[in-house]
Amino acid sequence: MTRARPIGGWPVDFRADSVTVARQLIGVTLLAGGVGGIIVETEAYDMGDPASHSYHGPTARNAVMFGPPGHVYVYRSYGIHWCLNFGCREAGHGAAVLIRALEPSRGIAQMQARRGMDDARLLCAGPGRLCQALAITRAHNGAALDAPPFALIAPPHAVPDAAIARGPRIGISRATERPWRFGLKDSAFLSRKF
Repeated sequence: MTRARPIGGWPVDFRADSVTVARQLIGVTLLAGGVGGIIVETEAYDMGDPASHSYHGPTARNAVMFGPPGHVYVYRSYGIHWCLNFGCREAGHGAAVLIRALEPSRGIAQMQARRGMDDARLLCAGPGRLCQALAITRAHNGAALDAPPFALIAPPHAVPDAAIARGPRIGISRATERPWRFGLKDSAFLSRKF
């Protein structure tokens, strides 16, 4: 197995824009403490995007989005769920990719215990569920993707464009028309069908 390089290289170049990174992440295996699965759904956010946390500039909350690429940005959504993002682009440019869904493949029993459910399809189908299943919290904010507890593993082959769905982002109220959501077509593990 090959680990994805945290900054640049195949299959993910975190120095690229968030839309490119969101597409590149589909098919990559994400592990947190050895638990995780294949990334099947992502969304891109950029500082020129009114739906992005970086739109109004750097703050204590979103500082990781403006830091060096290849680091984890974790925030709480609606005061309830943690959401996992990967920072990209150069330091000073606020951009990140939200990890919306995984197909569980490693540590499924741990994920089931953390989520209190058996249905593998629903373990990581949505950002909040994903973070609960992987035990991701604000304590992970700022962590590098190339160091424990995180690992990214490249797929054996690049995922062809024909296998990728693209459409508008969900769960936001601004810039909803931008087709910055990516997913593995026909995956049973998406947070919502395209």
